[in-house]
Amino acid sequence: MSAPALWCVVPAAGRGTRVGGDCPKQYLPLAGRPLIAHTLERLAAHPRIGGLLVTLAAGDAHWPGIDRLDGKPVLTAIGGAERSDSVLAGIDALPASVGADDFVLVHDAARPCVRLADIGKLIELAGAGDGGLLGAPLRDTLKRADADGRSALTEPRDQRWRAFTPQMFRRGQLAMALRGAARCGVNPSDEAMAMEQAGFAPLLVEGAEDNIKVTTAADFALAEFLLARTMA
Repeated sequence: MSAPALWCVVPAAGRGTRVGGDCPKQYLPLAGRPLIAHTLERLAAHPRIGGLLVTLAAGDAHWPGIDRLDGKPVLTAIGGAERSDSVLAGIDALPASVGADDFVLVHDAARPCVRLADIGKLIELAGAGDGGLLGAPLRDTLKRADADGRSALTEPRDQRWRAFTPQMFRRGQLAMALRGAARCGVNPSDEAMAMEQAGFAPLLVEGAEDNIKVTTAADFALAEFLLARTMA
């Protein structure tokens, strides 16, 4: 029996203000095409991903109207003010065929360099339990700065990880966790944080550190280099 296809929610309602300019970051050109186009194509290329649900800002005039990639459906929904609002809107907008116990992926629109092998690794390992996320252990020395920007303390890096996406959880549990966070006035920075607060312990699955999030203008050049290397 073939493994079930999974849907992936891609929150893309943000402005990406750290890049600057009037155009939202996800639509800025990367290697001649919008950043989000690279991300969606990378996700659609994975054989276990069966559909994409992109959450957009209300009145988004930049969305190119993609409705299919690699023969897979691309749906849209209106997101919210915060990332967690947009993810929940996407979870709620998934087709009725996606059950409460079915796993759903969530991936940043600004992470175009995720490796297909890492997506597969996440699905295999995290799917054996209640879900998890891609990440990488901290390898640099970690410093705490004081109010003047001076190094005041060296923090231990043992058992500390950088969190990446995709993150993968059961549809019903993730929706419950996100709604619970909202009721408590908490704005989780990622899905794993919401799940942690709901009492779950998401599995950390080590992935490649070149799964960068394009955040600043300088990141575009790095992402273009990485895309050229991984697609060669």
